[in-house]
Amino acid sequence: MTKHIGIVAGSSEGAALCYRTICLEAPAIMGEHNHPEITMNSVPLAEHMRYIRADDWKSVGDLMAASARKVAAAGADFAICPDNTYHQSFPYLIPQSPIPWLHIATCVGQEASRFGYSRLAILGTKYLMEGPVYPSSLEEFGIAREIPDLPDRERINDIIFNELVNGLFPESSRLYLNEVTDKLKGRGCDAVVLGCTELPLIVRADDSPLPTLDSTRLLARAAIKKALE
Repeated sequence: MTKHIGIVAGSSEGAALCYRTICLEAPAIMGEHNHPEITMNSVPLAEHMRYIRADDWKSVGDLMAASARKVAAAGADFAICPDNTYHQSFPYLIPQSPIPWLHIATCVGQEASRFGYSRLAILGTKYLMEGPVYPSSLEEFGIAREIPDLPDRERINDIIFNELVNGLFPESSRLYLNEVTDKLKGRGCDAVVLGCTELPLIVRADDSPLPTLDSTRLLARAAIKKALE
């Protein structure tokens, strides 16, 4: 018997990537066509963004807790959220959640530590880059982090919300993200965190100036591992 995974979705593109990763990578461990049972709840992104833009993380946590109760009622043993930004609400979410959660930044920190990286470039929404999610998690592993300068943070945020979450992945944006990564490499970073669920869909690992840490897929792999415990 494996544990039942609950996915609390953010954007559709990121949630789909997380779901597909679990379904495609589990058979190598579990056998042909096999993967843990999965239930997903997808509250509209607009409902979360209303509170995120207002810096109201308690209300974000309340929405996520409501989703957790739904996937738990469907049988989920634990939950994951492939949206990095939403993790800022975890201090409000965890005390009221009926089931435990995996934390996406912890999954990234574990992988970075395994490879011996010491300073990570963080790419994501402006809320994620400027917020506490990665600083607090990476501190546990003794790993430093850098974020892009303000103009780059604002442009990356625009790319995410105006292009990537809508399934648009223009080459000009991909090249720009590489330029930002190269700047952070010049500031001493030895790997880059793709800290937005859609970034792995546009940033190519074989073309990035730094080794990539794909937060979405790392979370999905951690969920498979936990489901098999």
